[in-house]
Amino acid sequence: MITTSVYDTTGKVMGKVNLPKIVFGAKISPALMTQAVRVYLSNQRKAHPKAKTRGEVDLTKAKWFRQKGTGRARHGARSAPIFVGGGVAHGPRGNQNWKKTLPGKMRKQALVSALTSKFKDDQVIIINGLEKTGGKTKEMAKIIGAFLNKKATRKALLVLPKSIEKIIRAGRNIPGLIIRPVSVLNTYEILNGGTIFFTKDSLAEFEKIFKK
Repeated sequence: MITTSVYDTTGKVMGKVNLPKIVFGAKISPALMTQAVRVYLSNQRKAHPKAKTRGEVDLTKAKWFRQKGTGRARHGARSAPIFVGGGVAHGPRGNQNWKKTLPGKMRKQALVSALTSKFKDDQVIIINGLEKTGGKTKEMAKIIGAFLNKKATRKALLVLPKSIEKIIRAGRNIPGLIIRPVSVLNTYEILNGGTIFFTKDSLAEFEKIFKK
């Protein structure tokens, strides 16, 4: 087991906690983490752009100059892709499928690889007593700020055992703070989340889910 400090909401050490080696002492795989991030970002994409073909452009179908005697090619419509205002050849159709998948074992391994990397960089903090706070933004900002003032980054990811409305309400307007329940934790947000805050309950919940 790996041991680390547990802090209270004022930033003071209040004891020690054992962290599961399988989660915070895993082998770090940059290639696997890169793959997991690529899959996550690809799944966020939406196929919004759509270009009109020559059959969808609202232009007259009448010949726009006589066919013979001009010395020009015999064009039949202004909607051809070679003309300004015409349709687009091979443009986006708005139905592209960007969805990618990653096997469950690889997804879990990438997740613990990211957590181990963060832990070794001293960017994982275990905090206790957060559930007892009053649910005010000012109070939450003070708690998070007590730790981030010592860090180079102002970004933070707070991991909860489940959705706790008053904590989410208190933290949603704090710049740089992302709040996620354990069940939707992913490699991208861990790597991009700055300092990672776990409550003791969320740590236990994560270990329970990971062992399934």
